[in-house]
Amino acid sequence: MFDLIVRHCTLPDGRVHQDIGINKGRITALHPAIAGHAAQEIDAAGHLVSPPFVDAHFHMDSTLSYGQPRVNQSGTLLEGIALWGELKPHLTQDAIIERALRYCDWAVAKGLLAIRSHVDVCDPRLLAVEALLHVKQQVKPYLDLQLVAFPQDGVLRSPGALAQLQRALDMGVDVVGGIPHFERTMADGAESVRILCELAAERGLRVDMHCDESDDPLSRHIETLASQAHRLGLHGRVAGSHLTSMHSMDNYYVSKLLPLIKEAGVAAIANPLINITLQGRHDTYPKRRGMTRVPEMLAAGIDVAFGHDCVMDPWYSLGSGDMLEVAHMGLHVAQMTGQAAMRQCFEAVTSTPARILGLEGYGLEVGCHADFVLLQARDPVEAIRLRATRLAVVRRGQVIARTPPTVATLSLPQRPSTIAWSL
Repeated sequence: MFDLIVRHCTLPDGRVHQDIGINKGRITALHPAIAGHAAQEIDAAGHLVSPPFVDAHFHMDSTLSYGQPRVNQSGTLLEGIALWGELKPHLTQDAIIERALRYCDWAVAKGLLAIRSHVDVCDPRLLAVEALLHVKQQVKPYLDLQLVAFPQDGVLRSPGALAQLQRALDMGVDVVGGIPHFERTMADGAESVRILCELAAERGLRVDMHCDESDDPLSRHIETLASQAHRLGLHGRVAGSHLTSMHSMDNYYVSKLLPLIKEAGVAAIANPLINITLQGRHDTYPKRRGMTRVPEMLAAGIDVAFGHDCVMDPWYSLGSGDMLEVAHMGLHVAQMTGQAAMRQCFEAVTSTPARILGLEGYGLEVGCHADFVLLQARDPVEAIRLRATRLAVVRRGQVIARTPPTVATLSLPQRPSTIAWSL
């Protein structure tokens, strides 16, 4: 007797006609034609069952704040930072909590069940930290929220930021963040990386730094981050987010840099929707694409995930919490249109970020948490192409969201027909 059986599943690795048996929130059986009965059964009808989507890079303290205190007229990174600076003094915990919970509802409906969110610690009140720690506990039954102590204005540049970051960690924030390219000098940026990595090593924490989010090819803090990770034995616990300066670096330097990143076990997190819109703003033509070297890093054996970064906030007026939209943009910007490459883009919003976040029990194997998404698609490539409907979202063996199948009814002269998007 099972609590739930999902029958006739297709899995991302290509296995078909699989049944998934679930007891007490865990997968306890996975093979064709599971015998026995269940309190509840779902017929996947050959559709794709995927582990849940994971967003490795987000800003939940600012999400859904679009238009406050005013709209970013230029759409640029620097105007977004200035707007956030204007808004911070007027933030309230209740407003942050309300917006964050609303976004978490969006996320769950899209099958997004784990998010790493950076939270600004440069406000001495730490209102956003307190608010998101509250949200983290409130959403825990249905969504894993991992928080990064992020000194938006620079841990050395902003007075009191280092002490506030340490207070945030003491309060229960999970990950040490940083923004070395926003410090006053390159030397200060390198020093901030050293300080923050040593802090993480002392506390046994992970590191995730906004790193080289610039078009400047001489912004090379990822090299320092890899060096400090290697020196301090932080292999597998460090991520560099954005890394957009790499799109402007010369190939010889990158040929040295990639092995260093791999040796240090540092992961990369690209944010296609944001990088393609915020970078390259000073270019006329030729115009840089604005995203880091994803295919090259993957070829070097470096873990690369995609993040949503922003949704309807001072930096980005669009977005919906749909990680398939993120994968779709990443596929195009990185020109990853080969069959294997497109599957890597699917992994960049599922299994790879789960590994970067260190999620326990993630996956579709016996013993894993019974967390997964039933998609109206037959394989990962079709899921990205169609931004497939999430027919069901399951968390710990419980169905927590459903969406009816997408069907279009055409009324053409002498050719009436109904087309299901997933054939």
